[in-house]
Amino acid sequence: MEKKSRSRTIVVDGDACPVKKEIAEVGRAFGVPVLMVSSYDHALKAEEGVTVVQVDRGDQSADLYIANHISAGDVVLTGDYGLAALALGKRCSVLSFRGQEYDDSKMDFMLEGRHARAVERRRGHYSKGPKPITAEEKIYFQHKMTKHLILLQENVEQ
Repeated sequence: MEKKSRSRTIVVDGDACPVKKEIAEVGRAFGVPVLMVSSYDHALKAEEGVTVVQVDRGDQSADLYIANHISAGDVVLTGDYGLAALALGKRCSVLSFRGQEYDDSKMDFMLEGRHARAVERRRGHYSKGPKPITAEEKIYFQHKMTKHLILLQENVEQ
């Protein structure tokens, strides 16, 4: 009996994603389906090559949906270190919305930093958060995403 392999999917944590347009363009260019997951609080529209899934408003609803629906070989795009760690554990490749590639060697350090910031927030100390993404950073992201998919294709073809 022949096992049917599932094709690669680009899975996006869509709630705070500033590069949705760029992701859709790269996905279409490579013929890779895009799945954008967001809560009902964020209105996303499906378009050619892009499927939108909306989940409950819960704090981690989108992350949990993604974690439960990704498979080895998928490309996960997120700004959430916890989701990134889960995706790496499922043998997915993971990129941030600024084009940073996450890997296991850096993940412990990133999660420790996230924990330290959470402790500070509970003490009432809030940081300013990330700066808005610039047009140059969007171009850089699109370049990194394209390069990443090319490398994944080359590895599959060998």
